[in-house]
Amino acid sequence: MSAVHAGYRHLTKTIAPAAPIELGDTRLKWYDIAPADEPVPGPIRALARGTLRGAADSGAIELVDDLGFVLLHRCGESFYFLLVSTWRNDNELWETVWAKSGDDVGFHPWPLEGPHRPTFCVWELGAVCHEQRAWSRFLAGPRDAAAEEVYLRDSFAGEV
Repeated sequence: MSAVHAGYRHLTKTIAPAAPIELGDTRLKWYDIAPADEPVPGPIRALARGTLRGAADSGAIELVDDLGFVLLHRCGESFYFLLVSTWRNDNELWETVWAKSGDDVGFHPWPLEGPHRPTFCVWELGAVCHEQRAWSRFLAGPRDAAAEEVYLRDSFAGEV
C-alpha cells in the first residue's frame, strides 16, 4: 500500500483547547494538538496568535464576522501547522494554512501546489469532526447570540 510507508509508526496525540481568539468581530476557538509529553510551548502559541492578529490587521486574511476555530499542530520537534478554519456560506468550512519550521522567525503561508492537495491529518480530524457536529447543532438551533456562545464554549479535549 503506497498510502502508508512500511516504517510508519502511528502515535497518539492530545487535543487541548486553549483560550479563544477574537479578531475584530471574528471569534475563533483554539486547539493545540501535540504529543502529551511534548505540548505546544507557550512562546510558539503566542507567536501563532500574533501572526493571526497581524494577518487580520493587515488584511492578509479576510475575516468578517466569522465563527470558527484554529488548530495549532505540533508536527515533530520543531515544525508547526497553524490552520485557521471559518464557517462560511452557511455550511462550508474555509481554511487558511500557515507553517513554522525550525528556526523560522515566524509562521508563513503554506504553499499548496497541484490539484490534489492535503487537507487535514488524522490528528487534526479529531477536532474537525467535533467542530462539524458543533456547527451542525448551531445551524439546527435559533442561531442567535446565545446559540453563538454555546457554540464557542463547545470544545473538544482528548486523545486522538
